[in-house]
Amino acid sequence: MKRTHHCNELRPAHIGQTVTLSGWVHSRRDLGGLIFIDIRDREGRTQTVFDPSDLTKELFERAASLRSECVVSITGKVRARPAGTNNIKIPTGEVEVGVSALEVLNMAEVLPFPVDDPEIANKVNEELRLKYRYLDLRRPEMARNLKVRSKVAIATRSYMDEQGFLEVETPTLFKSTPEGAREFLVPNRREPGTFYALPQSPQQFKQILMVAGVEKYFQLARCYRDEDLRADRQPEFTQIDLEMSFIDREDIYALIEGLLKRVWKIALNIDVPTPFKRITFEEALNRWGIDKPDMRFAMELADFTDEFRASTFKVFSGTIANGGVVKALNAKGLAGATQGQIETMTESAKSFGAKGLAFIKVEKSSSTGVPPVSSQSTLAGETHGQDARATTVEWKSPIVKFFSEAEKAALTKKLNIEEGDLILFAADQWLNACEILGKIRLYCAEVLKGQGKLVIPADQFNFLWVIEFPLLGFDREQNRWYSSHHPFTAPVREDIPLLKTDPKKVRGQHYDVVVNGVELGGGSIRIHQPDVQKTIFEELLAIPPEETKLRFGYMLDAFKYGAPPHGGIALGFDRLIAILCGTPSIRDVIAFPKTAKGTCLMTDSPSQVSPKQLRDLYIEVKVKKPETPATPAK
Repeated sequence: MKRTHHCNELRPAHIGQTVTLSGWVHSRRDLGGLIFIDIRDREGRTQTVFDPSDLTKELFERAASLRSECVVSITGKVRARPAGTNNIKIPTGEVEVGVSALEVLNMAEVLPFPVDDPEIANKVNEELRLKYRYLDLRRPEMARNLKVRSKVAIATRSYMDEQGFLEVETPTLFKSTPEGAREFLVPNRREPGTFYALPQSPQQFKQILMVAGVEKYFQLARCYRDEDLRADRQPEFTQIDLEMSFIDREDIYALIEGLLKRVWKIALNIDVPTPFKRITFEEALNRWGIDKPDMRFAMELADFTDEFRASTFKVFSGTIANGGVVKALNAKGLAGATQGQIETMTESAKSFGAKGLAFIKVEKSSSTGVPPVSSQSTLAGETHGQDARATTVEWKSPIVKFFSEAEKAALTKKLNIEEGDLILFAADQWLNACEILGKIRLYCAEVLKGQGKLVIPADQFNFLWVIEFPLLGFDREQNRWYSSHHPFTAPVREDIPLLKTDPKKVRGQHYDVVVNGVELGGGSIRIHQPDVQKTIFEELLAIPPEETKLRFGYMLDAFKYGAPPHGGIALGFDRLIAILCGTPSIRDVIAFPKTAKGTCLMTDSPSQVSPKQLRDLYIEVKVKKPETPATPAK
């Protein structure tokens, strides 16, 4: 009984044909003496009908014994469904197969959770789904995700091939270069005490490929990072990795815009407009408080540093005097925020080192003779001794009494303040103030969406490039500079003289591609001059010369023999697929992901190994003994 069609193929044009279908029992219904079984395979499902008047008793009883997820093969004739019974929810809903033969290929035990009802399956504990991942992947939603992933991988390879790229596989056993995230180490049996490291990215190899004259390289690279996990992070992941020679940033922008345009068309049939908007890192922080802004909604930050420089509100003016800034945003329609929501925002501000969160609720007041801008009420909005017959708009916050009329007017004008608004402030050093409000802005958007006051279409994708990041950051605790991106990023050409005079002003040729507040990927034009690279390593990052030689000597040596100007980028493939599939977790688009603890529940790994394996690797595992509690004094 070799199958002739898949289970999403039959249409009215097939009526009268004898077909054979194979798959899993999706559901079984016994109605009016007939048995209806929906058979499902990777492509979809088809309704089949077992009529006792057309079948032997033994065959009909076998059909009656089937339960969900048994594997079967049936043969029968395609026919139109009776009038009024069409199922418009599935493509095969106009036809059914009248069964004449049935072969049970494998019986299935009762499932730990149902896979035929998406509403129930989506509520199943994720750990249970991961333990039985082979069942979870049978669900149509999960099968669709894997299909999208496969199609996008094929489209990527096709596009890169058209653009003249060579797919080159780089090693997954690499040397340890401790920087950025923690590495996974692999012991080397042949030389006890030495280790490989699984690569965090193919960065150094792809730059060496440029020195080798490959000119255009790409791969769907497997990468590994031993770091804390979350919904968009796994210990092993895939990225679309590429590098090009003799190019500048504009070439990277055009290439990636073309790739994403094709991917969105193939996966979602959406035409993405190009070129993408470009904004600098500084503008992104000033306007949205984050370097990966979601521009599908407004709620931009506004700067009030000049307006509050001489303010009698010392929290603001004192911060400005110490080199800080005052910023605010207007969460329109959120004046009714609950105490719990305010506390959540306040805790968010405190996580950045702020002492609290200043805010103003703009609401109606029942007082008489109260001006449109008032501070008579308390923070909780209480009013006393007021005539309930008159209403006016009141600013409810204990800080308003410190504001001058000019400061109130500036707030009203810049923030377009109206009844129902919630005004939120951050007074701190520039980066901290931006990031505080940037995080609160996203929280406010989620609250407004939950209240139905902010609606974002599911098919809206706002792409942009964030460019001109600072090349370096400064770690005050360690009193040293560190790379904002990585140490191979080239400075903007005109900023190179500042490397030795004013490093904080040096911009890097680093770029991130962002969509809907998610960083899809990042890259940079690389340093190809050995003297500039050596300056970055030793003079700015304070890596001792002997360590530079140990860790990166082979790269610096390679650059001496004619390294072309080059640059590249890496896109997070799992993250990209999650966006296309509309899921917040990359675990839903990876066939066999790890849990938040880095474990595979299906295979029960990581696991212990035998003493012999450890001896072969010259490794001894020392178990930490629990501390003995101190004996209390008598």
